[in-house]
Amino acid sequence: MTSESQEHGAARRPVEDEVDVVAEETQKPAKGGKKEKKGSFWKELPVLVVVALVLALIIKTFVVQAFYIPSESMENTLLTNDRVLVNKLVYHTRDIERGDVVVFSGVDSWDGEFQMEEPSNPVAAFFRWVGTAFGVIPGEKDYIKRVIGIGGDHVKCCDSEGRITVNGTPLDEESYLYPGNVPSDKFFDVTVPPDRLWVMGDHRSVSLDSRAHTGDAGGGSIPVSQVIGRAFVIVWPFDRASSIDIPETFAQPALHALGGSVPLVAGFGLAVPLVLVRRRLRRKR
Repeated sequence: MTSESQEHGAARRPVEDEVDVVAEETQKPAKGGKKEKKGSFWKELPVLVVVALVLALIIKTFVVQAFYIPSESMENTLLTNDRVLVNKLVYHTRDIERGDVVVFSGVDSWDGEFQMEEPSNPVAAFFRWVGTAFGVIPGEKDYIKRVIGIGGDHVKCCDSEGRITVNGTPLDEESYLYPGNVPSDKFFDVTVPPDRLWVMGDHRSVSLDSRAHTGDAGGGSIPVSQVIGRAFVIVWPFDRASSIDIPETFAQPALHALGGSVPLVAGFGLAVPLVLVRRRLRRKR
């Protein structure tokens, strides 16, 4: 062994020294790797935040959005400061139904039920926009009401017992009407235009709903196109978490006798005379 080492010009190191060197070399990069991982996390964090915000905004724009309840107009179904989730897809698969609680935009039509001061600077405006988007603060021009009548419905107040009628059928509103309120303290007798809705708050004595806008275009009804979606669940506060269902009174078969079928009935009504005239013309020929 000694002669071979001398021939190569250097003495060979003991095995123990080689193990120590290997250990030192493998430990040093490990420490540096941890630092690199920590540094890369903080570099990636802003990207992760941005991606999360973008995904959340996509979801709130097209699927589900949280809304803040700012007023007493829907008590006791919804209380001030409640947060609800609104389904934005549901009306792409079915029509709006009587009894649905809907959120809609009142831009360029209804005045707000509450007033908010304009943001003092762009930063405040941005944070208000974010808060509105995620249901932390209310949107000044967004409303939440219950659908009482759809296009073609004859909605009237009131019958001999003080009840609102839809297509001549009285509604039993006891399950959702605010305790002590009457169905309406204002008389109205309207036929809801096509593609519009007659909406009312459950707390009738304080709700600025369709009854308060009878002098507007549409006679107080709102355009279906302005509906954002259906409120289907209360998510905050946790002790009030529950679904928002359609009351049983809106399931009465008599309600559907005219409302949704008016365009169809009208179409048949016009088609029959045209067919008879055509037959007469053929006979003369």
